Amino acid sequence: MEPIMFAYIGIAFLVGLSSIGSAYGTSIAGNAVIGALKKNPDIFGKAMVLTALPGSQGLLGFLGYFLMSPFLVPHITIFQGIAICFTGIAVGLVELLSSIRQGQVCANGASAMGNGHEVFNNTLILAVFPELYSIIAVAAAFLVSLSLGTPAM
Repeated sequence: MEPIMFAYIGIAFLVGLSSIGSAYGTSIAGNAVIGALKKNPDIFGKAMVLTALPGSQGLLGFLGYFLMSPFLVPHITIFQGIAICFTGIAVGLVELLSSIRQGQVCANGASAMGNGHEVFNNTLILAVFPELYSIIAVAAAFLVSLSLGTPAM
């Protein structure tokens, strides 16, 4: 198999898993928001923010693609192709799992808000923790891209 194929497999996992995670995470939070709105329709604005938070991992996955895109040339080395492949899979998994868990945190916050509790700010703070690991994963991808040298021409 050509090294470029390894790289494209990694990119596919990176963008695919992060997007799937964002879809699940926003759905988890959104489902809880629908139930909470039945009890307290005044929370819609804040609840919408909580629903959107897990979507950021999809954007971070796309950022990871842009970090690796200079190496997506026909004559990359086998080392570069395999490094991009495994980096893409690892970062994609982190984005997938952190988005789902962030959606669960946001869902619990939305449920509490529906019951009349003022927990929006606390929920935002707690939702940052899964997000932090998504950012760390993309930072690691950036460091890997720096260690790959220059793209082969």
